[in-house]
Amino acid sequence: MEYLTRPDLTKIHFVSLGEGNKTLIFLHGWTACVREWLPFASELAQKHRVVCWDARGHGEHPYSEGTNMTLPEMADDLHTLLNYLDIQEAVIIGHSLGALTTWEYIRKYGQDRIAGLCMVDHSPKLLTDDEWNHGVYGEFSSKNNETFIQLLKQDFTQSVLELIAYGMHYQSLQNFQQNSHSFQKMRDYLQKQNAPLLIACWENITQQDYRDVLPTINTPTLLIYGEESQFYCAKLQNWVHQHIENSELLVYPSADHSPHLWHRQKFIYNLNRFVDAL
Repeated sequence: MEYLTRPDLTKIHFVSLGEGNKTLIFLHGWTACVREWLPFASELAQKHRVVCWDARGHGEHPYSEGTNMTLPEMADDLHTLLNYLDIQEAVIIGHSLGALTTWEYIRKYGQDRIAGLCMVDHSPKLLTDDEWNHGVYGEFSSKNNETFIQLLKQDFTQSVLELIAYGMHYQSLQNFQQNSHSFQKMRDYLQKQNAPLLIACWENITQQDYRDVLPTINTPTLLIYGEESQFYCAKLQNWVHQHIENSELLVYPSADHSPHLWHRQKFIYNLNRFVDAL
């Protein structure tokens, strides 16, 4: 992996493959890393330039205990990466945290260097309240979040697995209760992560609200959701689609919060089709 160094001395690691007029930039979800996207990057790099990063605090790299884990800082990282690689027409593919990072980037830097957006299973506001029920689970209040953060501090790995298991995807609950191979792999992976930094990241992202950003987006946008996402319902999918004017909504059948992993070839086909039309 290559890396660039930010002013706070945090190293942002990334992989760059292929060539093309437009550059596909893949931003992974919370607790994930560049490996989420590598199975897609190698195939897409046959037609496009592809860049995948490890967001700060992610990817098992050495980080300072004081690393700033806020979304504004991650948006600055993205801006620095675009400058470092001299990218003028980026197609940003953001899954979950990656979508939030993209919206923060748009809020701070605008859309001049963005040719297209592909946002995967996300909400502009994770916490729910009396006026907003399209966050995590459709019911995840500030009080629920405070409890969850305390659980993360007590047992990070178990708490993340339970967040996934006790959502709206019944198969995930079954797999968790049976300690399936996929949950064993996730457990092994999570135990190697920098829990304090990822908790700090969660604390920051759950305080954000990007509902005001979505109506300002005029860049062509492909929205992809899982039909059986652990976290987000059909009403949220339609709300986001309605508030981004130039958007297309695709819902992948039977898929959870990671629809691209459930339907890999379909995702690659849809993304190639979308990029070719820009």
